[in-house]
Amino acid sequence: MENSPQYLFLASGVNNGEGFWIVGVKNCDDNILEDKNLLDCHRKELIGKESAKDILLAINLNLNNLLNELRNKNYLIGSPSMGISFDLPLEILENIFDFWLDIYKNQEAWEACLGLLKVRKRIPLTNLIESESLKGNSKKWAIKIENLHSYVPSSLRIDELNDPMWE
Repeated sequence: MENSPQYLFLASGVNNGEGFWIVGVKNCDDNILEDKNLLDCHRKELIGKESAKDILLAINLNLNNLLNELRNKNYLIGSPSMGISFDLPLEILENIFDFWLDIYKNQEAWEACLGLLKVRKRIPLTNLIESESLKGNSKKWAIKIENLHSYVPSSLRIDELNDPMWE
């Protein structure tokens, strides 16, 4: 079946003593928590296979944008051997998951938001929002997408020290 139902899920897990979050897709027959690495399922939505793949793509792009931006700003964010770092709070992941799942229900909104997310990969949307370049729903969605990228950890930034050349 091409568009057979799938579970899009957000779960927590542990692998070799290292905690992680995971957003993924499983067949509706599979019990998500049968995976010995997974501990708890925080979100689970039964949707079509193609829809699940589309939404998962957007969630992963959103998370990659956020994590890359935090690392570029020298925040200490772990890189677990699998999944997403526990350095991101569950609430942030749930907000991202819920936003993309919800916006997918409106094709016009989905296409606009996905386009804005791809732009956000390269540059923050704040300049477009403040310059009045975006109008109406596009501006509203850009603000929401920018908010999905607004998390800042409470941990201190990494201050890299270079060894002096003369030692």
